[in-house]
Amino acid sequence: MENVCLFRHKLIESLMARSSEEGGDDAILAIWEPLATQVVSIVGEAGFNSLYARSMFITQKNCPWYVLPSQSPQTTGRLKELKMNFERLSPAQYNEANSLLLITLTDILASLIGEQLTLKILHSAWNKHISDIVGKELDNE
Repeated sequence: MENVCLFRHKLIESLMARSSEEGGDDAILAIWEPLATQVVSIVGEAGFNSLYARSMFITQKNCPWYVLPSQSPQTTGRLKELKMNFERLSPAQYNEANSLLLITLTDILASLIGEQLTLKILHSAWNKHISDIVGKELDNE
């Protein structure tokens, strides 16, 4: 099971590296919006908001320079605040905070619904990104 968790973490780190290469303000939302959509379809809007709020709280403890956004009641509002908050960070801080936030959120999700279902959610949310990353890793071997 630890290998699966490490795969999930490595996938997130690869997504962060790729999004920092591509840059652009939409890179944050391109990762978060499909993930939020998939998680909401499983646990509902309130479930996602609770999961997201807990992940933000834990991330802020580990990244003291990261400021918690206000508690927007809607997922889309939360993601827009996340984007605005990340835009004020240096690229290194952004990558660290976003990676940690995604890893924390998926760790909590996996502890609640299981690792396999979490991986299925990530695959559904990031299918294109996963295919590109796996393809590049195979090319490098």
